[in-house]
Amino acid sequence: MDLLLSFLLLSLIIILSLLSLHNRKSRNLHLPPGTTGWPLLGETLDYFTKLKRGVPEQFAAERVAKYSSKVFKTSLVGQPMAVLSGVEGNKFLFSNENKLVRAWWPPTIDKIFPKSGHRTARGDFGRVRKILHSFLKAEGLRTYVGIMDEVMKKSLERDWIHRRELKVGEIVRKYTFALACQILLGIVDPERIQKLEGPTEDIVAGSVAMPVNLPGTALNKAIRSARVMMEEIEAVIRERKAELVEGRLSARKDVLSQMLVADAENAELMNEMDIASHFAGLLHAGYDTLNSPLTFVMKYLADLPDVYQGVLREQMEIAESKRAKELLNWEDARKMRYSWNVGSEVLRLMPPGVGAFREAITDFTYAGYTIPKGWKLHWIAHTTHKNPQHFPNPEKFDPTRFEGNGPAPYTFVPFGAGPRMCPGNEYARLAILVFMHNVVTNFGWEKLLHDEKIVSDPIPRPTQGLPIRLHRHHKIIT
Repeated sequence: MDLLLSFLLLSLIIILSLLSLHNRKSRNLHLPPGTTGWPLLGETLDYFTKLKRGVPEQFAAERVAKYSSKVFKTSLVGQPMAVLSGVEGNKFLFSNENKLVRAWWPPTIDKIFPKSGHRTARGDFGRVRKILHSFLKAEGLRTYVGIMDEVMKKSLERDWIHRRELKVGEIVRKYTFALACQILLGIVDPERIQKLEGPTEDIVAGSVAMPVNLPGTALNKAIRSARVMMEEIEAVIRERKAELVEGRLSARKDVLSQMLVADAENAELMNEMDIASHFAGLLHAGYDTLNSPLTFVMKYLADLPDVYQGVLREQMEIAESKRAKELLNWEDARKMRYSWNVGSEVLRLMPPGVGAFREAITDFTYAGYTIPKGWKLHWIAHTTHKNPQHFPNPEKFDPTRFEGNGPAPYTFVPFGAGPRMCPGNEYARLAILVFMHNVVTNFGWEKLLHDEKIVSDPIPRPTQGLPIRLHRHHKIIT
């Protein structure tokens, strides 16, 4: 215990010394207005308190009003940081990717999903993004619509049709994880999916925890759980490589198999640990950020009968045009215009991520202030999503906002924008539409808790998992 206390004290002295040196260097720069708050903690507690309450826009709005500036300095998760607010900030960050700024993740991510040779997630990010783009852009996803529909119909049979009441959050998690396992890894075995899903809750909690890796901490649990997941994925990779040697892998359509085939042709095969680490990270990213919008689709359709009826009419037209047992396809998804307007409005009010972070790769000037090299930058989606200048009466659920040309550029940013648009945005769109089609054409529903609290940690969710009572239509579409 004495040794541990001495280590912690020494670490504290080193960190304070570095902060002091940084502050001395920063005094000569024309930095944005603001405060770095408490030593070490900065303004992290206030930030996460507002995030937990589901009002992260207030963190920015209070400081924008206080300093009369759309950029302010703060300190979050131990990092000096500039927060850029509004359309101008969004456009600046998204337009200057790899020019003035680059992607940055909290240090917990590299601890949870380590790479060989002490490489960072950022170091391999460009390559992984390029691989994903070829599979997850619209053209590549055409073949996945039927798979999504098939996975969702299995979910209906297993978790919906024979039940009167259920918690949406729990059922949605099963669907999104099974979908990710099949499309990313080609895994359909329920036992193997369950083995991979087991560690996810620890990983989600640890990814936003304080970066303290001691026994019993959230980060330590996440590291251990991610190791279990990666070991299982490595076993899948070895199986796929054996198929590659036998010439059978090209017939598989999952992202892992296609990536291994492409890499083999280019003689660029990564080692199994790194591939497993990347795919564990993809499962984590795609799973939790998709659960939230699907859950809130169910919430808003229960709250708004007129919106539900609009979605039902559109989806029934599509269902009635299909032959018995015929799966949805790309053209069907293109017809779901009103349904996607509804999905977009859900994403505006409840974006699955609070925003994202960047790192300054050189000193630069923004709005007359200097942003030093190495500083982190943050954008918060809610600052435009909830701004009445861009979305009048912003708390009202109104799918018509997305008719015609839709919102102005850089105002609606649940997936980012420009060259840094999330590579999974089209995947999320299709998964949401396929989910809506299957649930709405089979059920009506009502909420069992009418004042259920919503929290964000950091993904928004109803605290009780959104319990509902189902009402089956006379004609079940499966």
